[in-house]
Amino acid sequence: MKLTVLVDNNTYIDQYYYGEPALCFYIEAEGKTVLLDTGYSDIFIKNARSLGKDLSKVDYIVFSHGHDDHTKGIKYLEKQDVPNAKIIAHPDCLVPKYVGDLYVGSPYTEQQMAERFTLDMCAEPVQLTDKLWYLGHIPRVFDYEIASIGYREKDGVKQDDYLDDDTALVYKGEDGLFVITGCSHSGICNICEYAKKVCGEDKIYGIIGGFHLFEDDAKLAKTVNYFVKNKIEKLYPCHCVSLKAKHRMMEKLEVTEVGVGLQFEIE
Repeated sequence: MKLTVLVDNNTYIDQYYYGEPALCFYIEAEGKTVLLDTGYSDIFIKNARSLGKDLSKVDYIVFSHGHDDHTKGIKYLEKQDVPNAKIIAHPDCLVPKYVGDLYVGSPYTEQQMAERFTLDMCAEPVQLTDKLWYLGHIPRVFDYEIASIGYREKDGVKQDDYLDDDTALVYKGEDGLFVITGCSHSGICNICEYAKKVCGEDKIYGIIGGFHLFEDDAKLAKTVNYFVKNKIEKLYPCHCVSLKAKHRMMEKLEVTEVGVGLQFEIE
């Protein structure tokens, strides 16, 4: 598997790509190409062009969840730009989402998305390649990772949004599982535990993505302890992980800086 960061909050010195507070990964695995999220604007398209990544080859566009910093970029794509792509997302991904009066959800409803692209709203795991899985609905087993953000409107009812739609990808490599996540609103520890169950493998080799960790608090301490206990060898925190949280991880773990243009391979 080869992963390229097309969108992240961070950019590297002397590498002239566009950054924004959003996320998009370009993943190549076993002859298939997958986009995880599309960022907030059209910069994933510009960065893909600069990095020599052909979006017309994309087989799957997976939304990690329905927030606009992960879905809004889709409005800059047309079906002819990604002629073979199927969008895969949790069934609750495209419901309206708000923080206060601010709309923070997808630019399209489920009906509008289905009119523009091939759409599969799926809560069950989906095997995208021989080694790459979409996880679907993530069970919440660690109570310290349960939190709501704003509210959503589902079936005409306003309710606290616990981001039930938050999901992730996992690659089953030679050295163990490599988890690829967006914001981990369902909890990065919950995601890892479910990845183990789906893949029938206990070893978590590495993780890249946002963990939605900002404060030096009990949740961060328990998350770092989980990483240490599971002997995570490759850790790439990005997007929604504060400098303070990264510092705590670096005290006990090997942490790699993430920025637009980062590329690496997992066997």
